[in-house]
Amino acid sequence: MKITDGIINEAEFCPSPNFDNRSENSNIDLFVIHAISLPEGNYNTQLIKDLFLNDLDPGNDKFLQSIEHLKVSSHFLISRSGSLIQFVPIDKRAWHAGKSNYQGRENCNDFSIGIELEGCDTEEFTSAQYESLSNLISHISADLKINKKNIVGHNEIAPGRKTDPGPYFDWNLLKSML
Repeated sequence: MKITDGIINEAEFCPSPNFDNRSENSNIDLFVIHAISLPEGNYNTQLIKDLFLNDLDPGNDKFLQSIEHLKVSSHFLISRSGSLIQFVPIDKRAWHAGKSNYQGRENCNDFSIGIELEGCDTEEFTSAQYESLSNLISHISADLKINKKNIVGHNEIAPGRKTDPGPYFDWNLLKSML
C-alpha cells in the first residue's frame, strides 16, 4: 500500500465533508475499530457511504430516519468482501469516536484513525475483512510509527455508549496477523 497526501492509493476514495483539521501538535497513535451496518445486519455498503457523504435517503425505514441527521465519518470502511473505502485523509480528523476517552485522553478523534468494518455485534466478520484490516493497520502503523498494540474497539473508548465491534470480533486473530 502506498499513502499519498493522507490517502491510501489502493482504496476507493469517497471524500466525506464530515471532517476537520487535527490540532498542529496532535500525535496520531491509536486505531479505533468499529462495526456498522445500515440497518443492522443489512450489508449494503452504499447506505454506509451515503451516511458518511450526507446523502442518506431514509425512505420509510424508521432506523434510517433516526440517523439521517447525523454528521459522521470514518477514515476507512472495509466491506464484507474486504474492499477498502476511504472517506477522510489520515492526517485529518474524522468524526467517528464521539464522546470518548483513551487512557485519560478525551476526544479520541483528535489522535486516532477510525476503521469501520461492515458488520454488526451479532455476526462474525469475514476472513477478507481481517486480511484487509491487518494489511491496512500494518501499512499505516509503519508510515505513522504507531505501535500496533494501540488498537481498541469503539466499546473500549466509549463504554456504556457503544458496543462495537462486538463479541464476534476476533482480537486474537487480528493480533496474530499483525
